[in-house]
Amino acid sequence: MKALSIYFTLILLISMSCKSHQNTMDNSSKTKETPMDDGITEKYWKLIELNGQSVETRENRKEIHMILKDRDSLVTGFGGCNSLSGTYVLNKTQSRLKFSGIRATLMACEDMETEQKFQAMLLKVDNYTLKNDTLSMNKARMAPLAKFKVVYLK
Repeated sequence: MKALSIYFTLILLISMSCKSHQNTMDNSSKTKETPMDDGITEKYWKLIELNGQSVETRENRKEIHMILKDRDSLVTGFGGCNSLSGTYVLNKTQSRLKFSGIRATLMACEDMETEQKFQAMLLKVDNYTLKNDTLSMNKARMAPLAKFKVVYLK
C-alpha cells in the first residue's frame, strides 16, 4: 500500500515538473497578443473556507490548494494529506465548472476529515464566482461550497 502511494506521488511530481518546463518554453515564445486570462486557470488557489467553515493551515503543514491547468484541463492540488488530480470542464462565459475523475494518493494521516470533504466538494461543484482574488465554488444558487484565495508565487 505504501509503495503504491509513493508511486502515485512520484508520477504526480514528474508530470508537474514536465508541465512547468513546458510552460517556461511556451511563455518564452508568446507575444503581447496572448489571449486574456480567464481569471481562474494557472493560478495557485489556497482553500480558505469549506462548507461555511474557515480552514486554517496547521503550523509546519502544507496548505490545502489546487491549480487548474490549461493543458489537458487538469486539476492538481493537495488535500491536507494526499496529492490529488483530476480533470475539469470550464465554461467561462457562463461561469460553469465541473470536475471529474478526482483521484488522490493513498497516504493515511491522523485527520482525514477535511481532505475527504474537500474531495467531495469538488465533485459537487457546477459553477463559480470570482471577486478580486477570491474564488467561490458553488452548487446551483446555494451558499458557496468552498472559497479560495489566490496565492501569487514569487
